[in-house]
Amino acid sequence: METEHFLSSYYENDAEKLHRMVDRILLQFGGISEKDRDDFYSVANEVMAQIYTSFDTSRSADGYVYSCLLKRIKTEMTRRNREKRQAEQTAVSLDMPVGEESDMTVGDTLVSEFDLEREIFQEEQIGAKVRAYLDRLSKTQRRIAAFLAEGYKPTEIQRILHMKPGEYSSQMAGLHAYENIKILL
Repeated sequence: METEHFLSSYYENDAEKLHRMVDRILLQFGGISEKDRDDFYSVANEVMAQIYTSFDTSRSADGYVYSCLLKRIKTEMTRRNREKRQAEQTAVSLDMPVGEESDMTVGDTLVSEFDLEREIFQEEQIGAKVRAYLDRLSKTQRRIAAFLAEGYKPTEIQRILHMKPGEYSSQMAGLHAYENIKILL
């Protein structure tokens, strides 16, 4: 089988054979979004360009292509996951103190009219949505929200509840998680 004929078989009908092979590999990872799928089709094209220069016609074509694609897609998935973890490690909580001795948080320095705690605890606003939101929170998260509504600073809440900054940040992330606040929107 000639290399060019071998490659053209993968690109017939809008690269249907190549896309099927990539889709089968991606299913091993639980599937991905359409945008990411297009990115992996591009990765597959890069692999095919490399195969064009290194393909040995004595090998099984489909097996060779599949193994090259699998290796490259695994490498790309690992790279993407590493980038996500690095981004998570560099994330800063809005409730992180601005200085060592400051009661001011990063969130306090941002200009915004919206105050989640005020929205939750305004007497005339306590309705079905707010009750549903509060029901989704853990006991600790409800206590934090109540302290915030009363005007306590994050450092004071941490001291009262005997929490470390990381634990407090984790609880606040739960308070502000979209899964919880979407009820209020």
